[in-house]
Amino acid sequence: MPETCDVLIIGAGHNGLVCAAYLGMAGLKVKVVERRGAVGGAAVTEEFHPGFRNSVAAYTVSLLNPKVIRDLELAAHGLKVVERRALNFLPTEDGRYLLTGEGRTKAEIAKFSPRDAERYDDYNIELDAITDVLRDLVLEQPPNLVQGWNARSFREALRLAFVGKRLRKLDMERQRALLDLFAKSAADYLDRFFESDPIKAVLGFDAVVGNYASPYTPTSAYVLLHHCFGEVNGKKGIWGHAIGGMGAITQAMAKSARAHGADIETKAGVREVIVEKGRAAGVVLDDGRSIRARAVASNVNPKLLYERLVPDAALPGEFLARMKRWKCGSGTFRMNVALSELPSFTALPGHAQADHHTAGIIIAPTLAYMDRAYDDARKSGWSREPIVEMLIPSTLDDSLAPKGQHVASLFCQHVAPQLPDGSSWDDHRDSVADLMIATVDKYAPGFRQSVIARKALTPLDLERDFGLIGGDIFHGAMSLDQIFSARPMLGYADYRSPLAGLYLCGSGTHPGGGVTGAPGHNAAKVIASDIRRRR
Repeated sequence: MPETCDVLIIGAGHNGLVCAAYLGMAGLKVKVVERRGAVGGAAVTEEFHPGFRNSVAAYTVSLLNPKVIRDLELAAHGLKVVERRALNFLPTEDGRYLLTGEGRTKAEIAKFSPRDAERYDDYNIELDAITDVLRDLVLEQPPNLVQGWNARSFREALRLAFVGKRLRKLDMERQRALLDLFAKSAADYLDRFFESDPIKAVLGFDAVVGNYASPYTPTSAYVLLHHCFGEVNGKKGIWGHAIGGMGAITQAMAKSARAHGADIETKAGVREVIVEKGRAAGVVLDDGRSIRARAVASNVNPKLLYERLVPDAALPGEFLARMKRWKCGSGTFRMNVALSELPSFTALPGHAQADHHTAGIIIAPTLAYMDRAYDDARKSGWSREPIVEMLIPSTLDDSLAPKGQHVASLFCQHVAPQLPDGSSWDDHRDSVADLMIATVDKYAPGFRQSVIARKALTPLDLERDFGLIGGDIFHGAMSLDQIFSARPMLGYADYRSPLAGLYLCGSGTHPGGGVTGAPGHNAAKVIASDIRRRR
């Protein structure tokens, strides 16, 4: 007899685990199946060289929702997050630097522009007011566009009214600024406040993280805003490190899910969603086993779900045609590096550990530099002067590397998800990895010689290893046509799908990408409500 459960969840990434925990709290029998040999999806910690461990793909924490942390009791299950001692460190091409963080940012900005230092408070006040309002919507189901006028459309109208009520907390000038953030480029938005390149580069970097676009691309300001929703240990806008790496987050989530009765099975990839009488009824695994369920929830990229796991005949033709146009590809080349010593930067020399070594180290001195990197990648496949963010988590967590040595995460952009000449990323991995190391070495001479070992992941590797289509860390671009009520599509923003009994609980739904846990939280509420109603 096939195994049975109330809810079968495809994928033990962080949102799948969060969804499982909440459904377990609701008293449902939950089964999670994961293709890889470990839970966590892209938020995992692995040894990539003897004695050196690091977060393999996702690499820093801020967006993880505080309610999820509390409800799943992640601290009790072993999670500890520490703050960076400085927020960001940006060396400039002329040998100077900008080092941001609590109590130091304005004085650092003043080195380049006293006017910008004065305007920095205005920028934060505006952005904080907007993020405080939008943060309230992160854990809410967005209004779903439905046809006709009936009880369901009335409920969605009430949701829309709720959103409107939230937005009315903003005065008219803030509402105009909110529209700017949704529609304009990050460069346009930042130009309203600042004149100097370094502060615009530090802030504008958030607009291209995981976003295959230029900071001059319209709507890129929203990606900047999305990265402002986070907090660490109650401090808003702060970024930190999970002791033990990002895998510590998902290990704690798995413990919480199991504590609430969830069964999690690894090395159990899904071949197909079972459809019976117009309804999802379970899955068939790669090994041929079937698992029956009253509901199936998918934590994989929507494109992967609908194009590979659900039979075409089970979906409306116009829906499937639009899903084939779902935009994926975040221009990401990810590296983990073992180091014999900390880097010494021309702008701030010294191998002894200092605050800037704990920061997000941004190699991208101007918005124009980022724009050229994007343009170059579109034409040639990868930027010859790439954007590199480097974190050295072993400065905050000595469990990751042997004493006196370190590990670094390099998040590198821009690279084309698919190479324009049709060649495979497998043919260019090493040469592009060399370029990324050389780019850091330009600002920290000797860095190349300090590299003991490295592991590079191209967009193709990220797709094969973690199911990130085109290397897309967000499970779909965070553009205006793919956010909020349009994520993943107008009419299906409520975590349900056109196939009855099939739900989405991953980053391809509202509020989108990042290690947040919010999609899993929101989907669980919808699934539990539907199952109770069917009973």
